[in-house]
Amino acid sequence: MTVPIDLRAASVLITGASAGIGHALAERFLAAGSRVLITGRNAERLGAAREQLKGVDIFASDISDPEARERLAAHIRQTLPGLNIVINNAGIQRRVSLAADDAPWSERQTEIDTLLSGPVHLNHLLLPILLAHERPGLIANVTSGGAYIPQPFAPIYSACKAALHSYTVNLRHALAHTRCRVVEIIPPAVKTALAGPAANHGAPLDDFSDAIFLALSAGDADEIGYGMTDTAMFNEAKIVYRSLFETLSTRFPITVYSEDGGRDEE
Repeated sequence: MTVPIDLRAASVLITGASAGIGHALAERFLAAGSRVLITGRNAERLGAAREQLKGVDIFASDISDPEARERLAAHIRQTLPGLNIVINNAGIQRRVSLAADDAPWSERQTEIDTLLSGPVHLNHLLLPILLAHERPGLIANVTSGGAYIPQPFAPIYSACKAALHSYTVNLRHALAHTRCRVVEIIPPAVKTALAGPAANHGAPLDDFSDAIFLALSAGDADEIGYGMTDTAMFNEAKIVYRSLFETLSTRFPITVYSEDGGRDEE
């Protein structure tokens, strides 16, 4: 069910918001009157973001670390019990092809844990908070055009974002009978330092963030693209898969979330 969110009274968590997309969205939520908590791995950069984003709350946290995710959830339960918007934005991107990737497995595992394990686990930890009150809620998972069109220059990143897209579809299905919406933000290349300073290219960050924030505020879209990821060709390619999901998702009984925060059989 779609219920509008009053951003003037919203409590927002944005992961990976020391810079880039997360930072830009935090700025816009703050301007709308929301209370905003941002996270990042680097305490120094997070402190600098607090100086730039007047009124923001910060919490240093590495989304790739399960114990750090537990600590973040505990911090939110204590300091932000009215949380009703979660934006899973934290990300890293290793630009190395499969044939050239000789890095230790731990480096690749960190990418997987940051991009996939992190948001899946964090959502699980925070859903009891989001569903505990009667306010409308929102979980927005940031994927990528690479979730739909695999990128040979960033294959692990693409695979993780594809998995996050699949998870997001299932999470939306599981929460369909609650006040908590699930949105997928699908960026094209955006001018941030995601892949390192030398790879700063793509759509202007402010233009992208303005469009995404407007769409989030409107509250009527399950998927939000921009530029290449909002073209007719890109969107038409998703129609068949969406229809197949709607047809096949009821083949087996499953447990879903209920409006009162409990669980129901479907």
